[in-house]
Amino acid sequence: MLRMKTTIKPFLTVNNAIEAVDFYINAFGAAESKRYSLENNKLSSVITIDDAEFYLSDEESCDGTQTAGQPLSTSIRIILETKNADIIFENALKYGAAEICPMTTEEDWRIGKLKDPFGHIWEIGYPI
Repeated sequence: MLRMKTTIKPFLTVNNAIEAVDFYINAFGAAESKRYSLENNKLSSVITIDDAEFYLSDEESCDGTQTAGQPLSTSIRIILETKNADIIFENALKYGAAEICPMTTEEDWRIGKLKDPFGHIWEIGYPI
């Protein structure tokens, strides 16, 4: 019998998935592993950063996230743990992310916090 590993994968909802995919590819060094076309030139994608996978989609009326035209509000933070944290953090700023806390070395972490252009908060770092 095949044993399935339990995982949790973020599913980010954005108001322009085409721009968001480009941002994550350029800023985070991500790859788009799957793309699904939706109605009205919208899309849904599977994005990977190294072996980490998350989902990304344009907002839709049936997904319960928001009403078109209202600002996206998120109550979670996404932690991207990678040895490439400094490079990814700088690239994210270059491609339009807003710095919340600069890259710094805390007790046992190298970490920085930013908000991507689509309203999602990322903590990017690695344990020392």
